[in-house]
Amino acid sequence: MKTNLTSLIKLDRIPRRYYRPENEIELAAVSREEKVNTKIFESATEGSDYLAGEIVRYINRFVAEKGKCVIALGAGVSTHPAYASLIRMHKEGKVDFDKVIVYNISEFFPLAADGPSTLKRLREVLLDHIDIPAANIRSIDPEITKETMFDYCRAYEDSIEAEGGLDLVVCELGQNGSLGFNEPGSAFNSQFRLVLLGNEIRHTISSQYKVGDVPSTAITIGIDNILRSRRILTMAWGESSSDIVAKTVEGERTVAVPGSALQAHRHAKLVIDLGPADSLTRISKPWKVTSCEWDDKLIRRAIVWLCNKTGKPILKLTDKDYNDAGLGELLALYGSAYNVNIKVFNELQHTITGWPGGKPNADDSSRPERAKPFPKRVIVFSPHPDDDVISMGGTLKRLVDQHHDVHVAYETSGNIAVGDEDMMRYFLMMDKIAPEFGFDTDGYKRLSSEVRGFVDHKKAGDIDTADIREIKTMIRQAEATIACHYIGVKNDHIHFLRLPFYETGTIKKGDLSQRDVDIVKKLLTSVKPHQIFVAGDLADPHGTHKICTDAVLAAIDELKDAEWMKDCRIWMYRGAWAEWEIDHIEMAVPISPEELRFKRNSILKHQSQMENAPFLGDDDRLFWQRAEERNRATALLYQNLGLASYEAIEAFVQYHPL
Repeated sequence: MKTNLTSLIKLDRIPRRYYRPENEIELAAVSREEKVNTKIFESATEGSDYLAGEIVRYINRFVAEKGKCVIALGAGVSTHPAYASLIRMHKEGKVDFDKVIVYNISEFFPLAADGPSTLKRLREVLLDHIDIPAANIRSIDPEITKETMFDYCRAYEDSIEAEGGLDLVVCELGQNGSLGFNEPGSAFNSQFRLVLLGNEIRHTISSQYKVGDVPSTAITIGIDNILRSRRILTMAWGESSSDIVAKTVEGERTVAVPGSALQAHRHAKLVIDLGPADSLTRISKPWKVTSCEWDDKLIRRAIVWLCNKTGKPILKLTDKDYNDAGLGELLALYGSAYNVNIKVFNELQHTITGWPGGKPNADDSSRPERAKPFPKRVIVFSPHPDDDVISMGGTLKRLVDQHHDVHVAYETSGNIAVGDEDMMRYFLMMDKIAPEFGFDTDGYKRLSSEVRGFVDHKKAGDIDTADIREIKTMIRQAEATIACHYIGVKNDHIHFLRLPFYETGTIKKGDLSQRDVDIVKKLLTSVKPHQIFVAGDLADPHGTHKICTDAVLAAIDELKDAEWMKDCRIWMYRGAWAEWEIDHIEMAVPISPEELRFKRNSILKHQSQMENAPFLGDDDRLFWQRAEERNRATALLYQNLGLASYEAIEAFVQYHPL
């Protein structure tokens, strides 16, 4: 079973020489816009193995040179894969920790016995699995008070200096550019100190530590302390980090982006995978730093960039515009601006279709989808019980209205996203009507009493009982069923897969297993679809989308030699967090004002996911607002490029099994 196929989605679009040049001369050329030594790997797994190797190298080097190695470690979730690799290397005998001294980079304050703790997390993911002496682990004293804070902070710094200073700092680059708990606004000369935690990082902590009550303050090593270290290793994984990575590596050195302080350190390294590399010049605009391998998508990207730069639609670009922007190479290849313009214009025009399942009895040579067979059997895979309508509600309605045989498969129960208040609303109603309709049985009364008692005494971090999780699952399923009926999906075409990896009862999910993949395979083989729609929204901050997509792609990989699979196309959609870049869009489905309102109503059928949904993230907009603004923005981009003007557009990219 292949469990990480989502990490390979980008590989057919990015030539290796852009992110892993063969020699130092080529590297110097493609990375000349970068002010931090940045290592790009194809996956987080490869990057983490590299980080672990670097940590081992530094430990062995400093121990050999001076008899010990002093390290400051962060506990951010991005560090965990590197620590797992480090544990493996330790067990293989490649490194010992008996002469390593570890300082905890940061800790929550006040430190409650049952609250989140970075030291506790460090022990779980690393320290309890290696041979480091207990006396060599230095962290914040939980007995510290505000009155003793200043003196304690100075003593912590003095302790580091007494050990000869830090040899190595290992920490993640946060979503807002933070290092440790040094958030935007932290001075570059900041020292070990008490800091106020912002809403964004508190939300992240709540998700990662599975607690509701997160301290509003913490103690952290300052940026100056980090910069004094002899070596610095930091990392970021996933597409959601791409903007902050670009600001850190190529932007101005500013306190608004704490990570940009690394630009002043000669021996700092940032390790990333292809997702966070998206916005770096060598990946997003390689024509600015090297000669390019010009394929259709890269040409489209360059022309869209040029349109945005000049404020012109495609067909108004001139030879001078190309030459001024350093795109003269394209003029040499195609002879004139007009030839490139009309090529890209026609390509974008051909992505637009009102027939996402293919138009019957039509010339399909320049259409995104083939005309036959018609009607098609279609499966829309939805990670949560509302991603289908949020991400492609307009297209889903279009497929149904155009008489395709549409199935919707909800991969997870989504039960942890149902708030207790939403659940209790149903019990309040049932308690009222139970006596009237004769189902006030002893069993129902016992269930109602148990649920009420649990909710009344529920504490932050408590896992819902099995009965409550089942009730919340039923709520999500009922909402999804109503939304499907509203769209017109047949009742027996609504599938609730309830993949096992999700059913932990907590925010932290299990790993993808063959059991998950087999469930997806069973549905695929029973339907034998001509079209599959799957979530490609890898910017999902909670990771469920990625695992669900990996499950579908793994199932497809195991079935790819089946005869029916040879006539099946796989389309990836995106949802609430991001949209496909226009240079990658292969099918754009226009949505009329009426259809957009219909889509909104479909999303609103999921009542438990409105204002009370726990995973709205740091975006204050509700899901229907995000979806509409995203779809309108895509339509506006097409319009600004000189194509037809639509109310909204839903976009898709085709996935080709490897």
